[in-house]
Amino acid sequence: MTSTVPPNAGARAAHPEHLGHVIFIAAAAAMGGFLFGYDSAVINGAVEAIRSRYDIGSAALAQVIAIALIGCAIGAATAGRIADRIGRIRCMQISSVLFTISAVGSALPFSLYDLAFWRVIGGFAIGMASVIGPAYIAEVAPPAYRGRLGAFQQAAIVIGIAISQLVNWGILNAADGDQRGTVMGLEAWQVMLGVMVIPAVLYGLLSFAIPESPRFLISAGRDAHAREVLKEVEGDKIDLDARVAEIEHAMKSEHKSTFKDLLGGSVFFKPIVWVGIGLSVFQQFVGINVAFYYSSTLWQSVGVDPTESFFYSFTTSIVNIIGTVIAIIFVDRIGRRPLALIGSVGMVVGLALEAWAFSFDLVNGKLPAAQGWVALIAAHVFVLFFALSWGVVVWVFLGEMFPNRIRAAALGVAASAQWIANWAITASFPSLADWNLSATYVIYTVFAALSIPFVLKYVKETKGKTLEEMG
Repeated sequence: MTSTVPPNAGARAAHPEHLGHVIFIAAAAAMGGFLFGYDSAVINGAVEAIRSRYDIGSAALAQVIAIALIGCAIGAATAGRIADRIGRIRCMQISSVLFTISAVGSALPFSLYDLAFWRVIGGFAIGMASVIGPAYIAEVAPPAYRGRLGAFQQAAIVIGIAISQLVNWGILNAADGDQRGTVMGLEAWQVMLGVMVIPAVLYGLLSFAIPESPRFLISAGRDAHAREVLKEVEGDKIDLDARVAEIEHAMKSEHKSTFKDLLGGSVFFKPIVWVGIGLSVFQQFVGINVAFYYSSTLWQSVGVDPTESFFYSFTTSIVNIIGTVIAIIFVDRIGRRPLALIGSVGMVVGLALEAWAFSFDLVNGKLPAAQGWVALIAAHVFVLFFALSWGVVVWVFLGEMFPNRIRAAALGVAASAQWIANWAITASFPSLADWNLSATYVIYTVFAALSIPFVLKYVKETKGKTLEEMG
């Protein structure tokens, strides 16, 4: 007997009987986001030890740190096609294996060159995780819970960053404050990089406990299996045949956007694409990843004890979590654009104060007490305002602002611009800091200030609008 419930209404009304199980599925998939954050930030604890171990200058050190971003870009660019060919779960398992290999290789490098190679492998895994996690959760989550479950990925990333800094701090304490001290027969920094094996293996094991995406199963002609998964995640009160038909219709009617669709306007790309690129570039050019890749090095450079510098890196990551939660709470209440502007103003204040504090000469290898406290507080203020605004809002904008016809291709270009900008900041910071740390923060302050007129003039609010209204 055929149900009279409209397919879309049935989907929207889907409330699974076992919501806890659906939450487990989303959380398991978000482990990729945890590894994304963990692997991105764990290098913070090893920077100075790598410099000492291999006796390299700032430029070479920066390339070893930043080279992982090349792998990130490649992984992000290829993950979608891999997932469409072999499935989302298999893609997660490949990512897990790459994370594991990278962790072992990075912990036991023969030379600087193979350390760089293992970081590229880890970067490839990060890139895959950055794409496959959100896609899988969106495809498996019941529509009524999609927004909240989708936030698991961003939450997992910031938690991964925080846990990596906590683990680094604990290992450094075990090594009596010496990054090259011995822990478990290895230098402390090697253990820091190797510990990632644990969450990497857990991610792989969890991938065997969750179902394949119904969307992929339907694309592969496995409709019966797709019905089982839909029943598992959306409940048995919906019309499963109608849901399968709805997904099939949506897949057939989708326009596969290409790079060619983005061309137009007076300067190569369509104006809306340039706005997306601008959002991505500004997000990185304020120097946010300096706080996660180099913060322990930064604090040690102005005289902070290594153990304390690692602790401050951890407290910064906790502030990052708090800011992310604030953004998730308010992004749908006050809008994306106001939140971005509030964040920009806060970042200008924090970065300007850091630039001021770092302009003072060191006394006995340390900043004067007042300037030291200003720098520390300002760094936390900067991270808080970034996290409650640009850290979340940019990704919301990029997911909503493009017309349906070009969304996928435009999002890919904007994301690529973000990885490139991330690489530029990461690769340049050590040399810039050696040149003039205060001036480096003046540069970041200028970009934070420029983001304000950019948002006011070019960025339109997307709150409350359907995706079909964009363009």
